[in-house]
Amino acid sequence: MGSDDHPAGVSGSALAGLARRAVHGNLVVSLAATSVAATTAALVRVPVDPLALFVVFAATLFVYSADRVADADVDAANLPRRAAFARRHGRTVVAASTLLYVAAVALAAARGVRYVEFLALPVVAVGVYSGLRAKRVFLAKNLLVGGAWAAVPLGVGAHAARLGDPRVWLLAAWTGSVITVAAVVFDVKDVHGDRAAGIDTIPVRYGPAAARRVATLANAALALAVVALVATRVLPGRFLVLLVLHAYVAAYVPFATPDRSALFYGLVVDGEHVVLALIVLVLHGAGML
Repeated sequence: MGSDDHPAGVSGSALAGLARRAVHGNLVVSLAATSVAATTAALVRVPVDPLALFVVFAATLFVYSADRVADADVDAANLPRRAAFARRHGRTVVAASTLLYVAAVALAAARGVRYVEFLALPVVAVGVYSGLRAKRVFLAKNLLVGGAWAAVPLGVGAHAARLGDPRVWLLAAWTGSVITVAAVVFDVKDVHGDRAAGIDTIPVRYGPAAARRVATLANAALALAVVALVATRVLPGRFLVLLVLHAYVAAYVPFATPDRSALFYGLVVDGEHVVLALIVLVLHGAGML
């Protein structure tokens, strides 16, 4: 039986039910992507545009909702409740997310947002990731997800006419890298279903313990890279706040096992950028960044 059937502790409570719906409805992961945009704006010191945040939220909701419906059969082995949610509510969620996405694109076009044509990329992402089944290629899934999330800081930079700022590009590379690490952790949850479906991942090929070691080492390397970039003055000191996320990741990776609940992965793991953004915005508002 998949881990999704036994969420820890408060599985029978109304609070857990609401949290599960937020996770299965892709609201948490969409908020996480929006948090990346907010963190980027604060660290690069550009105004936080509500429209930009709305575009990121709507595009992420659209991409993940479409993928969840396409992957319902595979999810049935790993996450039966998520698969059931997708089968029961998937079309409604996809329709709603499509309307939000179209509205976001229309608003961006009406406001003359720079590079608005790139808002078509989420459709391409869905086609490549789900339609072409690129996820079956070893590491392709992780790199595709990381690359897609790296586009968020670049989008913020483009919107603010700051694509020439190397800090924007470094944040994009950092975001793509940490999301790639998170994708490896998520593969631990999916190991049984991925193996049955013929999807080749690090946990499938080498085992969950090896995947945790890879994630831990990669997370440590990225943290050291942040320190090095600040020490050499490539990045200003305020970017050391990114180490909060690396400490957070180091804390949850040892607990990432195939039998952990969907709420562990959907809230704790997907919530890493939400936690970082909250800390960044509080420090920024207090004048400490």
